[in-house]
Amino acid sequence: MKALKILPLALLFVVASCSSVRVTSDYDTSTDFSKYKTFAFYKKGIDKAEISDLDKRRILKAVESELLAKGFTKSEKPDVLVNIFTKSRQKVDIYNNNQFFMGWHPWYYGPNFGMQISKYTEGTLFIDLIDAKKKELAWQGIGSGALTSARNVTKKEERIREFVGEIMAKYPPGSEK
Repeated sequence: MKALKILPLALLFVVASCSSVRVTSDYDTSTDFSKYKTFAFYKKGIDKAEISDLDKRRILKAVESELLAKGFTKSEKPDVLVNIFTKSRQKVDIYNNNQFFMGWHPWYYGPNFGMQISKYTEGTLFIDLIDAKKKELAWQGIGSGALTSARNVTKKEERIREFVGEIMAKYPPGSEK
């Protein structure tokens, strides 16, 4: 009976841990970020990102929305160039709640010690803001988390907006929520 009470809590933890975005940022401490008012996308760098063109457009649209909300304007002669790149890898998490029961397991039928196996793809999105005059990286935001299935486009778009929103919340440095 106790296992039945713990199981929903454990499943909630697994779902919650997969839905969050872990975010970090790094920046040049000598940069005056208040001078940046305009932006453009760095096409040469973005073209190298190894994701579909649809996902690139989704990410760029979300980044543009975040920058416009921060008071930036798009420009042919920008203060900063925005670049993105991505990484992904398969992750396997194994949870053991030390409960013993008889049941089906992917590899056998018999004693199951409360082991739960979760497989998912973890994606990492890098957003770079490059000083257009110096041609140097001024700020980088990195977000990592579980990716949403490609079968549900609406959820995929929501997840991309969540990733970008969480990353851009770190810009400018010192403005974190």
